[in-house]
Amino acid sequence: MNYSDKINESVIYLKNLIHHTPTLGLVLGSGLGGLSENVKDRQEIHYKDIPHFPLSTVVGHAGSLLFGKVQEMSVVFMQGRFHYYEGYTMKEVVFPYYVLKALGVKTMILTNACGGINTSYTPGDIVVVEDFINLVINNPLIGENDVNLGPRFPDMTEPYDQGLINRAQKIAKDLNISFKTGVYGFFAGPYYETRAEIRAYGRLGCDLIGMSTVPETIALNHMGVKTIAFAVVTNMATGIQDKKHDHAHVVAMAKQASETLSLWLDALIQNLSKELK
Repeated sequence: MNYSDKINESVIYLKNLIHHTPTLGLVLGSGLGGLSENVKDRQEIHYKDIPHFPLSTVVGHAGSLLFGKVQEMSVVFMQGRFHYYEGYTMKEVVFPYYVLKALGVKTMILTNACGGINTSYTPGDIVVVEDFINLVINNPLIGENDVNLGPRFPDMTEPYDQGLINRAQKIAKDLNISFKTGVYGFFAGPYYETRAEIRAYGRLGCDLIGMSTVPETIALNHMGVKTIAFAVVTNMATGIQDKKHDHAHVVAMAKQASETLSLWLDALIQNLSKELK
């Protein structure tokens, strides 16, 4: 069975179950599951029950799609994402996003927990991602291209939609929410980066470092879905902070920031609801 056939089979399965057709998707990174608390008329479908879906194996990722309503808009939350380091191919990592696009999603909000390279950042900061640097040799578009999914050579001039960024920044200022902006560097993991790697990535222009977000950004641009990404700085990167890394600490710091991020995203969703209903 080819990739498109697998997408169609997943879509058919979900359409037979869901009560609302989503137009907005939101991906919850490590420790950010609390952002889904405002979803009403909730309908949860576990990844393990969806044909061809990978399974999330990371602590802090629930492993399900949550359908429902936020601000009277039909949404779907990915409660946990998939990572290249889990052993999946890049095409498997981004498979759910093609399914969500086929279900009706037009806009995607990505969130992640990551390390800070920019020394003006501090743990707990929320960063609007303006661009990315792919530090991994592989990406989900390598191989045969299906023109029904997207073009062979998608443009990456604006991987994160500037209109969405402008809206989000205005809302944050109206709510008196402080934020930073920056460039996200994608690292394969699962080990945390060395001091030498972080020095190199900083010189390349990375403000942030993490193990997700970029493959899905590439795929979402490939299929023409408007995308915005929010990164929560849970720790400073290797050689910048004076202690060793700990995933439990990452999840705990993300949970602390989730209340502020939830308030911000709720207002952004309300702003988007008029055009995405």
